[in-house]
Amino acid sequence: MTPAAVPEGPVRPTGRFLWSHPAHAVALGFGSGLSPWASGTVGTLWAWLSFLVLDPWLADRHWAGLLVVGTLVGWWACTVTARHLRTQDPGSIVWDEILAFWTVLWLVTPASGEALWSRHLAAFILFRAFDALKVGPVGWADRAFKGGGWRGGFGILFDDFVAALCTLLVIALWVFFTA
Repeated sequence: MTPAAVPEGPVRPTGRFLWSHPAHAVALGFGSGLSPWASGTVGTLWAWLSFLVLDPWLADRHWAGLLVVGTLVGWWACTVTARHLRTQDPGSIVWDEILAFWTVLWLVTPASGEALWSRHLAAFILFRAFDALKVGPVGWADRAFKGGGWRGGFGILFDDFVAALCTLLVIALWVFFTA
């Protein structure tokens, strides 16, 4: 390929791009990040559905291991995919939403029955609000690790983990004051 044939600017991910590298499949949430609208919300919904499928089969130690390994693999996958998309924090990368929301659901799931569904729904709404609006510490986390390379790959994940922490804090306060 001649230098003139190399496209400049951001790359729009496609199904072909998704499966062209293992990092792309992970970072793009196995296709959920290809949604033409609200890819972060679609990725979070994918996280919720996959959590409901996996949770009966995974003990707490399995979830902890999955989240640690998922974070390390995700750091690599987000770094590689962002570089290939020529964008610091592409909206199509949703592995950050998936990991962060799995963390939230894992920690609020000990509830059961109606409390479980109300906490899951509250968690979804709160997490999406914190992630999309980037208020307070989430905005700080989003700005703190901007850039390319490994720092940027970590930053893609970090602000969503901070959004998860904020979500869990609000839910803990809600449970405390309504108990």
